[in-house]
Amino acid sequence: MSKEKTKYGAKDITVLEGLEAVRKRPSMYIGNTGSKGLHHLIYEVVDNSIDEALAGFCDDIKLYIHSDSSITVIDNGRGIPVEDIPKYKRPAVEIVLTKLHAGGKFGGEGYRVSGGLHGVGVSVVNALSEWLIVEVARNSKTYRQKYERGTPVSKLEEVGSSKKTGTTITFFPDGEIFEEIDFNLETIVQKMRETAFLNKNLKIKIIDERGIEPQEFVYKFKGGIVDFVKHLNTNKDVLHKKIIYFESKDNSNYMELAAQYNSGYSESTFTFANNINTHEGGTHLSGLKSALTRTINDYARAHGLLKDKEENLTGEDVREGLTVILSVKLLEPQFEGQTKTKLGNREIRGFVDSATSKNLAEFLEENPREAKIIINKATSASLARQAARKAREITRRKGLLEGLSLPGKLADCSSKEPENSEIFLVEGDSAGGSAKQARSREFQAILPLKGKILNVEKARLNKILNSDEIKAMISALGTSIGEDFDLEAARYHRVIIMTDADVDGAHIRTLILTFFYRYMRPMIDSGYIYIAQPPLYKITNKKKKYYAFSDKELSKVLNETGRDGASIQRYKGLGEMNPEQLWDTTMNPETRMLLRVTLDDATLADEIFTILMGDKVEPRREFIQKYAKNVRFLDT
Repeated sequence: MSKEKTKYGAKDITVLEGLEAVRKRPSMYIGNTGSKGLHHLIYEVVDNSIDEALAGFCDDIKLYIHSDSSITVIDNGRGIPVEDIPKYKRPAVEIVLTKLHAGGKFGGEGYRVSGGLHGVGVSVVNALSEWLIVEVARNSKTYRQKYERGTPVSKLEEVGSSKKTGTTITFFPDGEIFEEIDFNLETIVQKMRETAFLNKNLKIKIIDERGIEPQEFVYKFKGGIVDFVKHLNTNKDVLHKKIIYFESKDNSNYMELAAQYNSGYSESTFTFANNINTHEGGTHLSGLKSALTRTINDYARAHGLLKDKEENLTGEDVREGLTVILSVKLLEPQFEGQTKTKLGNREIRGFVDSATSKNLAEFLEENPREAKIIINKATSASLARQAARKAREITRRKGLLEGLSLPGKLADCSSKEPENSEIFLVEGDSAGGSAKQARSREFQAILPLKGKILNVEKARLNKILNSDEIKAMISALGTSIGEDFDLEAARYHRVIIMTDADVDGAHIRTLILTFFYRYMRPMIDSGYIYIAQPPLYKITNKKKKYYAFSDKELSKVLNETGRDGASIQRYKGLGEMNPEQLWDTTMNPETRMLLRVTLDDATLADEIFTILMGDKVEPRREFIQKYAKNVRFLDT
């Protein structure tokens, strides 16, 4: 965005309402008071610096994680205005930090485009921090003010001179609000790297001072989202080296797109609006999809790559093996959906559709070699799709003829209410037998899975539908798959993966998760997928039984109950537990532990599934070597 005619002063700060409810209901503003909400504080502060970058006034951001877990974010933007706002007779920076919905995002000329969802950012961080210090370099001077739990404890003071401009915010999250003050470096690094990808030439430096030696990470990408696509395709076999890239803008909208095809069978489409990852898609994604399908079909017809008698390529066909980043920026984004990450602006659909059609058509005409590769990939996908459709039809017909709509080995529950029902996907017939005896028949269903299921990362849908174990899962869950997938038809709202706590069990679990991520992703997004946590040890001491789920917990139990006379059984698999033990430890809702599978970062998930389940061995080896020390529940 241009710097021209852009002024930013106290008059540009508009106040909509106060801060009263934030500390009483923090989850309304940051999602939750666990790890996700804790990290959200950092993102809100960084978003303010990104707004300055979007406006063209900031190209350097530093993020410090101090040894006491306090956070500092420094930018070289214009600095939050320090002049008094006449209505309040208080400095603008104080209003920004103490009033909800106060900032340059609401009226005035402060920002044409803003990254924050609701403009609540820094004031909410202030309200949920034990203390916060703001320092502003502006007007050749430096100003400073301190707050405690959202309330100023000092006046804004001039503390020195400065030849630079910018804002520095240091804060410490409030232990009265958050369950634990423990920032995850990898989570922060991933988020900041993504932010750097989306803002070409913006430098972001992360310094973690908590270890013996500080760790530093620096990100700056001259290619922006082109580098993002290269990164996502690092461990994939790309079909063309030249990345499709274009940008387009009108009076109120801007978009840029980068795309590249690989030999895989899954699409990796990621969309952003004003730097916000729109996980649930929206109008910009709809415009992209329609333009892609129409433009590639038009080109294929015009150049004889699709015969008159052949049916048109579908959206699934043209997106198979496609990695694409779509980033749009607009004046007033309207977010919808369950997590407020679905873009709803109607005008952006037509804008993206038109710009994509024009620029993609030009790319295909100017690059006939790449165009032919893309059409061949889509045509191959079309043939596989037609084969998969026939396989589905045969499967349906067989089911009707035999009077069977559910797999024979499924032990279903009696409840017909999906929200109250759960299904265990159990590794092996032995454990499946124990689970069937242990379960509560009213609401728990059991589906035993034989061996390791097909790796869907390396297979098309037609081959997937020939897998007995996958067909059993699809049939039991009731949602169908691919273009027929229907979340509302789900027969269970809790799908629990229950495998042995060993290497094979971990592999089977990853195969099942890969299937859900690639072909039933909405079930993960809706929070339907869980991982059971069977115990590793049974400790018997003085005729009393105890269970431990880790080596650390084993030591704790032995320290509390005494080691003398203790008998320790190491479970090698679920089949070693009798039905009563399986119920008590792993299946009873009153006593069990479940891990809900979530996707905080879809791009990271895509990257990890590609590494773990893809064709390339070296990235997988490097990943295992790097994270082996962090593995839990692994049979040694």
